[in-house]
Amino acid sequence: MRILALLLGVKAACILLVSSLSGTGAVNNSGRWWGIVNVASSANLLTNSKNVQLVLDPSLALLSRRQRRLIRQNPGILHAIAAGLHTAIQECKWQFRNRRWNCPTTHSPAIFGKIVNRGCRETAFVFAITSAGVTHAVARSCSEGAIESCTCDYRRRGPGGPDWHWGGCSDNVDFGRMFSREFVDSSERGRDLRYLNNLHNNEAGRMTVSSEMRQECKCHGMSGSCTVRTCWMRLPSFRAVGDFLKDRFDGASRVVYANKGSNRASHRADPRHLEPENPAHKPPSSRDLVYFEKSPNFCSYNGKTGTHGTSGRTCNSSSPALDGCELLCCGRGFKTQTEKVTERCHCTFHWCCHVSCLNCTSTQTLHQCL
Repeated sequence: MRILALLLGVKAACILLVSSLSGTGAVNNSGRWWGIVNVASSANLLTNSKNVQLVLDPSLALLSRRQRRLIRQNPGILHAIAAGLHTAIQECKWQFRNRRWNCPTTHSPAIFGKIVNRGCRETAFVFAITSAGVTHAVARSCSEGAIESCTCDYRRRGPGGPDWHWGGCSDNVDFGRMFSREFVDSSERGRDLRYLNNLHNNEAGRMTVSSEMRQECKCHGMSGSCTVRTCWMRLPSFRAVGDFLKDRFDGASRVVYANKGSNRASHRADPRHLEPENPAHKPPSSRDLVYFEKSPNFCSYNGKTGTHGTSGRTCNSSSPALDGCELLCCGRGFKTQTEKVTERCHCTFHWCCHVSCLNCTSTQTLHQCL
């Protein structure tokens, strides 16, 4: 019996080892916190002994102990997280609105479905855009005074140039990055390829927000002249963040799990890291997206991979691009139908205060994939 138990233990250890090295063998619980976007509302807040609103009741099961602690330590931040996640989801849908994978979401805790259990380009974008969303929303909320534990970034002070100086309220992107790293990355477990990919893509989203910060200025002087300017740092629009990450998606790097070996001087192993699958390619930068497996074609429904297929999707019959019926419908063909649409038009403002409009009816032609 002891020998049998020993053999079973060895077998189990081998299975765990193979799973760890492959990065695809275990069920992935990454991104579980995303589910708070479906339960975040002001009607179900928990309070502490001083009646201070802290966290959302239904969300607690979706957050780790460390994430709940971070929220309690930063009153007001949960609403920023939920708002940033909602913005990230909308931006994901916008960026992929004309692709076979159009960033579908559900109303269950598994917001993005089974795609997060893969290691493809789409997975990389989801992790990057959601991490960026938290960074962006928290940094903006700090400067708006919505979070008790942070304020504007006042570190830039004094002269900045011959005709301008630092002042105003800069968005606190450093606090946003720091909090996003602690909160978002804490949901990752393991040391395998998937773990390293997710952490890298999380950081790529944060780095994008930080690197796209821009300087804004306000003029001061007599009669509207601009003899002196006061300047501060402002967050980029989230559309700019989405556009940048979409470009990185198109040029994402396929990587493999690597280990530099031992460091004899310190007698410690160097950290495991990611390397390009093709040795001729340069290593990915901190703002590049990385993946380790090929994407499905997303043409047909597949319950195993969680792909919805493109049947019923609206396509452009005159476009040769990805939104065209030939590519979007995967060669299955499409059907055409017309429908009448009534919209308000020729609106006129009457003083004061009334707007009158006419109803205009037009015929629209729609093409849908079979």
